[in-house]
Amino acid sequence: MISMDAKKKEQFGQLPMLEREWRLAGQPVEVEDHRSFAGPHVESVIPYGIYDMTANTGWVNVGTDHNTAAFAAASIRRWWQARGGHDYPTASRLLITADAGGSNSYRYRVWNVELAVFVADTGLTVTACHFPPGTSK
Repeated sequence: MISMDAKKKEQFGQLPMLEREWRLAGQPVEVEDHRSFAGPHVESVIPYGIYDMTANTGWVNVGTDHNTAAFAAASIRRWWQARGGHDYPTASRLLITADAGGSNSYRYRVWNVELAVFVADTGLTVTACHFPPGTSK
């Protein structure tokens, strides 16, 4: 049984940090300042978390494009290839819990198609339970 959800985009790269680093005068480290705006050179990533409720472990797939239904399904596939298939080699079923809003919404045809492809590839019987948007699992 897994629970899944995308989190807010995070910026990464040479960004200013709250820590202090002592450097010789005249040798500053150049960073992007992201407090006021996101500049054109500031990259951002989308963390998509999968929580394995049975093993009490988390797994994060990080994307750099958009939070789409295809990305949500790819995250499940990657979790299964990296962890789930190894942790549960005799599994025949998988229960997925997710919010009804966002990229893994039951309304998105792409989500349903991608999930069906995952089922066909793995041979698992998959049940997806969608909670109302914003409901904490």
